Amino acid sequence: MNHQSGNIPHHQYLFVDSRFITNDETTTWLPAVWFGLVSIPGRMWGLNVMLECGAVYRNVPPHAVAFEDKADMEPWDEQCAQLWDCYGTTFSAFEYTYLRGLECEYRCNDLMYQGQYLFTVVPIDDGFSRDPSQGKEFMFVRLYNGRLTIQPTDKLLFNDKSFTRPEWPTNLKRNDRIYSCE
Repeated sequence: MNHQSGNIPHHQYLFVDSRFITNDETTTWLPAVWFGLVSIPGRMWGLNVMLECGAVYRNVPPHAVAFEDKADMEPWDEQCAQLWDCYGTTFSAFEYTYLRGLECEYRCNDLMYQGQYLFTVVPIDDGFSRDPSQGKEFMFVRLYNGRLTIQPTDKLLFNDKSFTRPEWPTNLKRNDRIYSCE
């Protein structure tokens, strides 16, 4: 299967649940440096990490990582970690300067989670991203519960204390047109 790997804007220090990358059956949180992503259509984003021993491990699922190594870490599943599977192999990862460090909130299973924006990934040149009603950017967010979530823009509210009054909008419509000036 064709897939594309790429860098993230800034490496991140985190911990990987050992059950996902070793033969251990109990969770130990292994220190790692997250430096890249893999996009395979129909799958979750894969995180490329370097372990403390120097080994590089590819395609760690986002629900298998945490930014803290607490033994009492809240359980985290695929649906809370990421809403949509990848739908293309080509992407661009970058940090929106305006969003850098902004707090945001997101809902999963009727619970509200807050966190901080990390960076954005934009799929390129696939059938979904070409359709205005389906084109999505993936926002990567470090949640205050120590977990990572990857959500489309319509599932996050950002809080710029000098501008916003966060309230979930009910009257925004999806873009369904392609505009051209010629």
